[in-house]
Amino acid sequence: MTRRVGVVVNPIAGMGGRVGLKGTDNKVEEARRRGAEPRAPERATEALEHLRRQGADVELVVWGGRMGETPAVSAGFDPGTLTVPGDPTAPDGTGADDTRAAVRAFVARDVDLILFVGGDGTAVDVAETLDDLEEDTPMLGVPAGVKVYSSVFAVTPRAAGRLAATFDRLETREVNDIDEDAYRGGDVRTDLKALARVPVGEELQSSKQIGGGSIEALAQAVAAEIRTDADTSYVLGPGSTVDAVKTELGFDGSPLGVDVWRDGEVLARDAGESDILAHLGDENVIVVSPIGGQGFVFGRGNPQISPPVIRQCEVRVVASSRKLEETGVLRVDTGDTDLDDELRGWQRVRVGKFERRLMEVT
Repeated sequence: MTRRVGVVVNPIAGMGGRVGLKGTDNKVEEARRRGAEPRAPERATEALEHLRRQGADVELVVWGGRMGETPAVSAGFDPGTLTVPGDPTAPDGTGADDTRAAVRAFVARDVDLILFVGGDGTAVDVAETLDDLEEDTPMLGVPAGVKVYSSVFAVTPRAAGRLAATFDRLETREVNDIDEDAYRGGDVRTDLKALARVPVGEELQSSKQIGGGSIEALAQAVAAEIRTDADTSYVLGPGSTVDAVKTELGFDGSPLGVDVWRDGEVLARDAGESDILAHLGDENVIVVSPIGGQGFVFGRGNPQISPPVIRQCEVRVVASSRKLEETGVLRVDTGDTDLDDELRGWQRVRVGKFERRLMEVT
């Protein structure tokens, strides 16, 4: 039996991440001014390549241009193209209205699955359009946004491709989103926007869980270690755990951004990729904490800690025992598959003043 898959790509999703904007909503021009490059089309191609490699009988129905057709052809498909959104060569020729139009067109073509590429905003556009149509067509996300809080996404583009080709069951999952302007100011406001039917698979991510136990002793120990290492540049990631370390170091860091510290001085605050690279030295360490409930160390919420940054640094992971128990495993999705493979395996995670636990990075 042929499975018909509708594919729509938000080509600007995630552009703001590596340049420190924590999202792209209403920030496309600023992202480009800072040198941001689109990452969603590349991730779409990767997902579709792995869908094709499963050998399943799949028919692709795609939205036009860079919103589907271009990555599908790059992945080796000869898709059925429904329309071209505006001018596909224009820098801002796509938007939420195009995504919603694509979903309506896919439903009219009786697709068996909508495979979308983007972040939580794109997930909301797809889910709300299905609700408006009173349709229960399943959806599956290829993660390409900066913030990916919803549980309708596969953990990587490759996983999305495999699952789109092989799933045989569906379940109901959450579509969440946050206020990006509040997020940029350090305030996480998560709202449940919709419920959606999603393929069942082990490689789906959980909803982002906010909260955790006391990390005071952990933060004090990590900060004390950093203070004794004057020759090393420390790249301090986002999140409440590492923010507690920043507080112990005596500065008001960007709680949802990345700061660079060396020898008692903040070299860069709320830094993008280029700022981080500019302040790396001969010895460099990244301090990060996994996202609670999901386990992502890299690839969610911190794309400015990019593969070029990671390759120049030692990676140290810190987390409370409670967070690790809730998470189970650690994950990486840097966008560089070779680097992801290098990072996988067993990682020693600091959980207290002296205690460490071995966790598997999958």
